[in-house]
Amino acid sequence: MTFRLPNGAQVPDQPTRREFLKSGAALATMTLAPGVTLMAFGGSQAEASADAGKRWGLLIDASKCADGCDACVSACQKENGWKPRGDQERDAQWIRKVTLKDRTTGRETSLPVMCQHCESPPCVDVCPTGASFKREDGIVLVDKHICIGCRYCMMACPFKARSFVHEPINNQKVNAPRGVGTVESCTLCVDRVDRGDIPACVEACGASGNNAMIFGDLKDPTSEISKRLAQYPSIGLRGDLDLGNGVRYAEI
Repeated sequence: MTFRLPNGAQVPDQPTRREFLKSGAALATMTLAPGVTLMAFGGSQAEASADAGKRWGLLIDASKCADGCDACVSACQKENGWKPRGDQERDAQWIRKVTLKDRTTGRETSLPVMCQHCESPPCVDVCPTGASFKREDGIVLVDKHICIGCRYCMMACPFKARSFVHEPINNQKVNAPRGVGTVESCTLCVDRVDRGDIPACVEACGASGNNAMIFGDLKDPTSEISKRLAQYPSIGLRGDLDLGNGVRYAEI
């Protein structure tokens, strides 16, 4: 059922759950103090900074990713204010190092795994409120104000890249808002990207001397990442799902 405004516009008399949550989120954003709004990763504020002409991505050369090196993980923890507590079921998993072993040859490869920032993200498809969303530049984020903690996105993610915040967060970073009862994952350091910098993990990898990670615009054929992808073979994790991963791996 709808009713008509004086200007002739028709408005539903019962807003949908998603519409209600989004409108509530907008109100909450206005009442929060500057610098502490959870909407730093959500809604129009995040979308306003996205450039549809770009498609941000990562290329990780596993042959340069030294076994035992966790520079990228440590940098992410420091930049975004999360730290594992030793509980695999409850710990944050913004980025983690995994070891792949070829069952035939026994060859082992160490590489970092994080949100793959898919072109067709399953986490966005299953989210009932629209909290999980993809920006026009390909970065996949979570709007903490309308995340209801259902964890459907965690179940849908084939990379186990998302985690749930179980306890209240103290002394959190302004650039990386976290909230108890919400889901979180790698944001590609979206705040750094929006001001023209590279993600903290990429910066730390370069500083370590390994230079295993390249960040850039996948739509720009002149960017370093595009040139490397054109010259050398690479794969996306779970390529069988055809998700259009924004994160690619070479020499696996």
